[in-house]
Amino acid sequence: MSASGGATRLKLLDGALRTLVEQGIAKTSARSIATTAGVNQALIFYHFGSVDELLAAACVHGAEQRVSRYRERLATLDSLTELLAFARAMHAEERAAGQVAVLGQLLAAGQTTPALAAATSAGLALWIHELEAVLTRLLVATPLAAFADPAGLARAAAASFVGIELYEGVDPAGAGRALDSLEQLAVLAQSLQELGPLSQRAITYGLRHHTRGWPQDMTPAGSGHCSD
Repeated sequence: MSASGGATRLKLLDGALRTLVEQGIAKTSARSIATTAGVNQALIFYHFGSVDELLAAACVHGAEQRVSRYRERLATLDSLTELLAFARAMHAEERAAGQVAVLGQLLAAGQTTPALAAATSAGLALWIHELEAVLTRLLVATPLAAFADPAGLARAAAASFVGIELYEGVDPAGAGRALDSLEQLAVLAQSLQELGPLSQRAITYGLRHHTRGWPQDMTPAGSGHCSD
C-alpha cells in the first residue's frame, strides 16, 4: 500500500471512531464518516468494502490505541490494590473520552452483525492479554498463585468491567458500590501477600483442602493438587 493510501486508511479509521463517539452508531454512515475524516466516501468502499468492515477495523484499531496508552502504567503496578486504583482512574478517563459509550454500542450492534462481533471480541482480547500478564505477575507472590487462573480471572475482570461501565449509565451509585466491593477483595488479597511464611503455608494448606474436589479445568494448568 502506498504512503498516501495508508494515510487515507488511517483517516478513515480515526474518522469512524470519532463519528461513533460524537454521533452514535445510529447516525454513523459512509457519509458521516467521510465528512468527519475529510475524504470522499467512495474511499470507504475502496479500502474496506463496506461500512461494517470499516467499523470492525476501527474497533480493533481503537482498542490497540487505548491499550498502548495504558501499557506502561500497567507495567509499573506492584499490587492488586494498585491495579484496582488504576482501573478506577482508567474507567473515568475512558468514560470522559466517550469510549464507554462506543463499546456499549459496538456490543449491541455485534449481536446482529458478525463482523462487529468478531472485531469487538478481538478488541477486548487485547485488554485481556494485558490484564492476564499483570495478574500473573501480581498473584505469584501470594498464597493464591497455585489456585488462581490468571487467564480466567482476566476474562472475568474484563467482563465485569464492561458490565460495570454499562451499568453506570443507569445506576451510577450501584456501579460505584460494585467497584468498592472489588477493591475490598483486592485489599484482602494484598493482606494475604503480607502475611508471614507460616501463615501463608497454613492458608495454602487450607486452599488445597477445599479445592481438591474442583474439576481439573477449574484449576491453573500444572498446579495439580498436593497431598496433605
